[in-house]
Amino acid sequence: MVNEIQEFDTRHWVKVRSSLDGSQTFLTWTGSIYSFMPNEKKKRLFNIVGMSVSRCIENDDQTWKFTSRELTYYLDPNTNEILHKWENPWTAETVTVIHVANSPVEGYFKGNFPGQVNGDITTFVFDLFPTYPNSLAEDPKFSDYSPQTTYQAAELFKLTVPTEDLHNSEKLSVSKMFICWDRIGPWLPWMKMGDRPGHLIYSATGQKVNNFTDLPQLLQDEIDTRVPLYKNAPKAPLDDDMTSWIYFKKHFEAYLAGERFPIPEAED
Repeated sequence: MVNEIQEFDTRHWVKVRSSLDGSQTFLTWTGSIYSFMPNEKKKRLFNIVGMSVSRCIENDDQTWKFTSRELTYYLDPNTNEILHKWENPWTAETVTVIHVANSPVEGYFKGNFPGQVNGDITTFVFDLFPTYPNSLAEDPKFSDYSPQTTYQAAELFKLTVPTEDLHNSEKLSVSKMFICWDRIGPWLPWMKMGDRPGHLIYSATGQKVNNFTDLPQLLQDEIDTRVPLYKNAPKAPLDDDMTSWIYFKKHFEAYLAGERFPIPEAED
């Protein structure tokens, strides 16, 4: 049947996002980030390339804890080279680029997950709208960077997998998974946009890959030489989510000093 919505249990979803045996899996994505400002044409500000390494750990009550680490690099939209400095086209100020280095990113899986079954493929759709107080707004030293009292964004995910993999009890993880990710979010603090109106629009696609060596070479090189921590998912939940806003606050002095990001992080 075409476009039939079916309910899948938590174990099915774990096979999609990671693996049932607790082993780590890799996801990678590429895309672009655009400006979206009132009465102004869009600008393609950055290309991006990113990765996630994750694992799922089963609890005694048949729920699952998800733990991961993720990187995303902001690239020159013309050359695809890593940007370490960026000239803000609205302020003409050159600022330090802080790439995404979130360790960990965690979640909790339970219950049923609706999937849109279309013959050989099934797509899981998640439209998320995170809204919470912006911790940077509490400190006046961040007023030029992120003064908004509320962090508000939209994260739109579509994950497509082979239907037969979901029903094959011998498969611990789906053989293929393709992701579409769109995001509407605020200016990043390091852009130093202050209270200017507007948003960032993210448009990206990606897929699950088998091994670290299947990641884009740029990511392999960065992980091998600067942030080897991101070669492996945490062995157990760390219960302390990292975000770009927390990371900016943590490394603000390094940002002002013009250091290269991500800040080096050794393996566990």
